[in-house]
Amino acid sequence: MQRLAQELSRLRSESRHRSLNLPQGVDFTSNDYLGLAGHPVLREAVIGALDAGAGAGAAGSRLLRGHQPGHAALEAFAAAFFGCEKALYFSTGFLANLALFTTLPGRRDAVIYDERVHASVKEGVHAGHAKLYRARHNDVGAFADTITRARRAGAHDVFIAIESVYSMDGDIAPVAELHALARAEDAVLIVDEAHGTGIFGASGRGFTEGTYDERLIVLHTCGKALGVAGGLVCAPAIVVDYLVNAARPFIFSTAPPAYVAAAVQRALRLVDEEPWRRQRLLALSAFAAERLSEVADGMLAAVGTQILPVILGSEAAAVDAAAALQRRGFDVRAIRPPTVPAGTSRLRISIGADRSDAEIAALADALGEVLGERAAAQVSA
Repeated sequence: MQRLAQELSRLRSESRHRSLNLPQGVDFTSNDYLGLAGHPVLREAVIGALDAGAGAGAAGSRLLRGHQPGHAALEAFAAAFFGCEKALYFSTGFLANLALFTTLPGRRDAVIYDERVHASVKEGVHAGHAKLYRARHNDVGAFADTITRARRAGAHDVFIAIESVYSMDGDIAPVAELHALARAEDAVLIVDEAHGTGIFGASGRGFTEGTYDERLIVLHTCGKALGVAGGLVCAPAIVVDYLVNAARPFIFSTAPPAYVAAAVQRALRLVDEEPWRRQRLLALSAFAAERLSEVADGMLAAVGTQILPVILGSEAAAVDAAAALQRRGFDVRAIRPPTVPAGTSRLRISIGADRSDAEIAALADALGEVLGERAAAQVSA
């Protein structure tokens, strides 16, 4: 207990201590990008599944009676929706990534991951058995060079791990180029579409829309733009069958409730039924980038997605700025190491389709005030 207390004290002194805070103010922090989490038809889907006999819980793993009609229906629908051979539903995206990277790459294999890829991927690759290589962020040439290096070191199968939209920077990966590289190099590209699903692509299927082949595995997270929970691994049928037989995070986890699967399936249908949501989101994101860049004085990375990071540098500066915006009625959170590299602490501003131009303009005005006060304090100091 003494060691834990000392560690918590250190985190506080470095402005890295975290606590659980209930939502307050206008939402500029969640991942409910399309505003579906509170959609009435998702509530109706849950109630309908329960009324049809779905239990409050699955009561077992998928291989031990936990597999329900709702899971099977979702996976069949998702495979057709995304255009892959087969889909497998997990209770969280984190668990899905853990399953992928602890199951598919073997001891003779190599995993090359983007240096800024999500923690769930990093946890998966470090828990697995393959040799690991880190590649420079979004640098296709660096990935190619690293594949060559891995092959020379004796790697058998090579896996490339990326996100399509990076969760803390909001920038877009060169997905098509890396997919082409995987095909050319007899490698497998694994794409986490957590922040792309439902938003990007010609019809909201993500940056991998229409590109599925034997060299591509995609994770579509269901708890962000889709507004529900879980993760769908979309892949060749043989990959999904192998995961069912060999992925310990799948085999030994209680299945997600079938009513959640029903809500996910309904959310996927909403992506097609209400395309105006992603169109509005992209328009609002562009407006927000323009307005925030006017007050952030070069600190905003305007990258063309719904994630807008305002880089403040120090942990204390990010915490103080977030608190000041929260006092003004905006739910904006500070992002600090180890989530982001040291010296890049930031405000992660997340845009949702249910925001308004007026709310975004008000946030920009408030951010301008906060940054102005910070600059004045630095001058007086």
